[in-house]
Amino acid sequence: MPPRPRRSYDQFCAAARALDAVGDRWTLLIVRELLVGPRRYTDLHADLPGVSTDVLASRLKDMEQAGLTTRRRLPPPASAYVYELTARGRELLPVLRALAAWGAPGLAERRPTDAVRAHWFALPLLDAVSPEAGLVEVRLEEGEFHVRIGEDGSVSYGDGAAPGEPDARVTLDAGTAVELGRGVLSVAEGVRAGRVAVTGEGALAKALRGG
Repeated sequence: MPPRPRRSYDQFCAAARALDAVGDRWTLLIVRELLVGPRRYTDLHADLPGVSTDVLASRLKDMEQAGLTTRRRLPPPASAYVYELTARGRELLPVLRALAAWGAPGLAERRPTDAVRAHWFALPLLDAVSPEAGLVEVRLEEGEFHVRIGEDGSVSYGDGAAPGEPDARVTLDAGTAVELGRGVLSVAEGVRAGRVAVTGEGALAKALRGG
């Protein structure tokens, strides 16, 4: 089956070209999910509440056509297909970080219909939990995610507990995570207020506790 034609703004403009690729509803949220690593279709559907199966399948095809994602089959015994970002797709991390920072004030109040996943807090918290190189595990009631900060300042994150022993564990609630993401509270201030717990003895844990 030939790829279906993509809609375009037909404007010789960098912003328009970008929106040609990622401007459709759900596309950037799919990128958000794939930034944590390869995901199966069922995993994506579970963590994108509200998206229909038809729309999700269509967006994934469009993203593959645009060179943002690839699909590959896991070796036995899994033998399942997973979707993952290409290098071009991973370049959208700073775009998502900027959007999360811009949208953080909108989280002042959680609506009754709002779904929540722990790893959705990763984007707004990347700056707050990365003062030093190392591996941080962040724990909320809703679940866990982990952040890796490279010696070169590169940052990546993943869903679930840290792979191996982290340099620091940060435990907090969703309300505190929102305040950290908005920049109105630091991790060290949260520790002093008894709202954040940081365990670990290395440089990263000490920096998070404020020295």
